[in-house]
Amino acid sequence: MLPTRQKVLRRFWYPVLRAGDLDKGPQPFTLLGEAIVVWRRPDGTPAAIADRCCHRTAKLSLGTLDPGGNIVCGYHGWTFDGTGKCVRIPQRENPQATGRVAVEGFRAAERYGHIWVALDEPLCDLPRIPEAEEPGFRRVDQFHEEWAIGALRLMENSFDVAHPAFVHRSTFGDISRPLPPTLPIVVENDWGFDYFVESDVAVRGAEAADTLKVAEGTTTRRRTNTWYMPFVRRLGIAYPNGLRHTIVTAATPIADDRTMLVQFCFRNDTEETVSSEQVIAFDRKIIDEDRRILEGCAWDVPLAVVDGEEFHMPSDRPGLAMRRKLLALLEAHGEREQRAAPLRAAAE
Repeated sequence: MLPTRQKVLRRFWYPVLRAGDLDKGPQPFTLLGEAIVVWRRPDGTPAAIADRCCHRTAKLSLGTLDPGGNIVCGYHGWTFDGTGKCVRIPQRENPQATGRVAVEGFRAAERYGHIWVALDEPLCDLPRIPEAEEPGFRRVDQFHEEWAIGALRLMENSFDVAHPAFVHRSTFGDISRPLPPTLPIVVENDWGFDYFVESDVAVRGAEAADTLKVAEGTTTRRRTNTWYMPFVRRLGIAYPNGLRHTIVTAATPIADDRTMLVQFCFRNDTEETVSSEQVIAFDRKIIDEDRRILEGCAWDVPLAVVDGEEFHMPSDRPGLAMRRKLLALLEAHGEREQRAAPLRAAAE
């Protein structure tokens, strides 16, 4: 599937920037191939419009903000509000006489310490993360980095129960036990699914033991993994000692073959117990192991099952559910799956 060519994917919310990034002024981002500029209005709410002045195509993200919170093009000073409407053309005798001059505006919201954008009318609300509202949890902002991989390939990996034994053999996986745990129970809903699985994981080294507050060796993880269509995952991990470590991972599509990995987590402990730096360092090792493999995979993931293109096994159940639901979404909105050349064509 090519996300930039599937129009319905424009109707979902994606985290694009850390909220603090807007303290530096207007910020550019490319979402689903669309160049946008994001900034904060005087009332604190975010705004997002096309990052291209409709006069001579200058990037608005290279401009400034006026006292009213409008963005001023750095080329000729044309000024746009948070909806994309041009509100001032300084070269006119009446600068406010702008008529219908405008650029495209988008929906923007702030939640969980990040700025989220939807390019078209959203089909559903932003993902709800229960731990963000639950007393006793703190948020740790972790990663905001571009990966050379398609969004669906990255997202599908987040639900793969068979890869830790191999990919994460140096952190929490056990290569001597390649058989996945009990197959995940997948419970689907309108805009995604939940799946539940319990497994034993290795605790290697003092750093891991101190971060998880367990002894080195083996511990058990109960996981509630939630998929929010199309590319957001919540991984709720519960340990026997009472620690809950919930990871939110978003694969925000920049282009068909490039993705912004956005990750933050919630924990029911304190900074004094385990510092944010420790938490980030622990999860950094894990995502670096994923990145090494994923950036070597084909970035175009087929939704429809095509014989000979990819083979599957029982533990792929969550990923196949994602593909099936995304394909149904496209069909429900009158779209066909857009593809790059199938893998098998390169071998012929």
